[in-house]
Amino acid sequence: MSPLADARWAGVVMAAGQGVRMNSRTPKVLHKLCGKELVRYPVELLQSLGIGRIVVVVSPHNAQAVRDLLGKQVEYAVQPAVLGTGDALGRSAQLLQGQADHLLVQGGDAPLVRRETLQRLMASHLERASQMTLLTATGVASPDMGRVQRDKQGRVVKIVEAKDWQGHDGAPAEVNAGVYCFAAHWLWENLARVEPSPSGERYLTALASLGVASGSTVQALATDDSGEALGINNRVQLAQLEAIARQRIREHWMLEGVTISDPATVYIDADVTIGQDTVILPNTMLLGNTRIGQECHVGPGSVVRDTIVGDRCRVTASHLEESTLEHEVDIGPYSHLRPGTYLETHVHIGNFVEVKNSRLASGAVSGHFSYLGDATIGADVNIGAGTVTCNYDGQDKLETIIGAGAFIGCDTMLVAPVTVGEGAVTGAGAVVTKDVPPGKLAVGVPARVREKRG
Repeated sequence: MSPLADARWAGVVMAAGQGVRMNSRTPKVLHKLCGKELVRYPVELLQSLGIGRIVVVVSPHNAQAVRDLLGKQVEYAVQPAVLGTGDALGRSAQLLQGQADHLLVQGGDAPLVRRETLQRLMASHLERASQMTLLTATGVASPDMGRVQRDKQGRVVKIVEAKDWQGHDGAPAEVNAGVYCFAAHWLWENLARVEPSPSGERYLTALASLGVASGSTVQALATDDSGEALGINNRVQLAQLEAIARQRIREHWMLEGVTISDPATVYIDADVTIGQDTVILPNTMLLGNTRIGQECHVGPGSVVRDTIVGDRCRVTASHLEESTLEHEVDIGPYSHLRPGTYLETHVHIGNFVEVKNSRLASGAVSGHFSYLGDATIGADVNIGAGTVTCNYDGQDKLETIIGAGAFIGCDTMLVAPVTVGEGAVTGAGAVVTKDVPPGKLAVGVPARVREKRG
């Protein structure tokens, strides 16, 4: 049975931390891991569990930036001053008190928590009718994390915050992962009882000892993967967690039927999708919202960002940005597709070709050393080596149109705005400054229109 079946759940993401150790003008929760902002991980995880009402607790310094990112898919509570996690969670009371039976609370800087782990945590919380259930990890040596203390019977009695821990910082211990389930009525009744620590902060973790002292059920569930408990406080930890996340992503796609011949050299962002029987070759990066179809070959040495690639395409040692490839398109090596490029089925882009904000119709070919910008190119057009669309006059970007079946000779300069008609031909070295009618030949500098021979 789903943990959501018979209970009303709400979610809270704690994202009000200052992130001073990141040493950055960017708020910590907006730093990216595998191409995705940290705060999106817990929000999307809660959404995947079917939790419809989610509150993100922010601070004055990051509130607007987080709102700009997440928009209206969540609600917001503001913690005006750094007064601890207990105070931060309390800021959501005005929105959630009386609106849910149970709360699932996560930090905004811990991106490795898995959906199945939260499902187990929620199920255990409900089955044991706990007032507080926390996620822990065992055998973790981290000076940044609070320690879980148990009695001789193995029951949780206390959580000691890292800054209050008197033992050896480097010793492995059972640590608090910062993920909690609470019975909502119990939480709101007891949160006000949390006293400030010597630093003036009210710790959410103090609820564990308060609950035990009052006879409430406080339990801990240990994760099978200690990486889930790790959070990010500085850029060293950001890199460490990114390495774990990237390995998870690669393993996921390999198990889904994607061949990755040298996983250590391949980078795949969190939002990328890849079709079955595609091969990703070494030194390749798939970034942003890229979608790769089935039976493609990508790499070696390719970078594909925010691009749609259809089935049975080949992208060899090339850089693609914000472009679309239909099926059976061949790119590279050493070519660059810039934003706004659209290549229809069976287009071939060879080596050292740059395409920007242009559409090439089915069967069009540009084999070598060309620049195609702000162009509309018809079906089965042949673009000769050295062709340049001269699309910028110093003030405006201007369009070049090439009709279906046209043949553009080597080293042709197409000075936009200009149209080359269907079936027309330009001679090698032509500088085309005026439209070429369909079926005609343009040669010379500047090009003059003639009848085609034979």
